[in-house]
Amino acid sequence: MTHPKSRITVTIDPELLARVRLTVEAGPARSVSAYIEHAVRCQLADDDEFAAMLAASLAATGGPPTPEELDVADRMLGLDAPADEAA
Repeated sequence: MTHPKSRITVTIDPELLARVRLTVEAGPARSVSAYIEHAVRCQLADDDEFAAMLAASLAATGGPPTPEELDVADRMLGLDAPADEAA
């Protein structure tokens, strides 16, 4: 059983859309909508995987960096002042 779909409007680079349409015409995807839905599912899965990896890494290293650690990193990278103070 499929879930009801929602209709949306998106803006996409014409070259990307042309490639998607060629893929659909070649057969691997049923439609442009199916192709885009698959791409969104893949991106969301990647986002979830990255979030889990980041959470595990932070848990293994004692949590997010402290303000002092961020200051040290900024100095090491030559970013002595926050962006809003640098202007």
